[in-house]
Amino acid sequence: MKEMTVEHDFAPVFDENSRILILGTMPSVKSREIGFYYGHKQNRFWKVLAGVTGEEIPQTIDEKKAFLLRNKIAVWDVVRRCDIVGSSDASIKNAEANDIAALVKNTNICKIYANGSTAKKLYDSLVKGEMEAILLPSTSPANASFSLDKLIGKWAVIKEDL
Repeated sequence: MKEMTVEHDFAPVFDENSRILILGTMPSVKSREIGFYYGHKQNRFWKVLAGVTGEEIPQTIDEKKAFLLRNKIAVWDVVRRCDIVGSSDASIKNAEANDIAALVKNTNICKIYANGSTAKKLYDSLVKGEMEAILLPSTSPANASFSLDKLIGKWAVIKEDL
């Protein structure tokens, strides 16, 4: 696979009730194909959030948006544009950030969580607004050292802010 310049081309999910923001790095190839977050079937993001909230796993994009908003969760990615090989976060170069500070400033978001260490590093280096990003283990299938149950246990911390 060769390196490509990719632009993030779908909007963040949030509303006036959103209390937390979960940041990924850049949408995967599959997510870019479908035009929505965490679109790869093996990514455990939706299973983890369903486990944390005690709800059913949303299936369609509309169900996923409604699930996020109902649970006061905003979702976006740190990177607006970058050079990347496939979906490999490790290959990200020349990254430009989304305007996360403006989103936070104009909402009721009180905590930011980074979905994995690369999202945290990119946030800290490119954005680093007034709010610290709290690192959560990645829901990516590449994070094989974390079982689904272990991820749900670590991610349960977000419930305090909802």
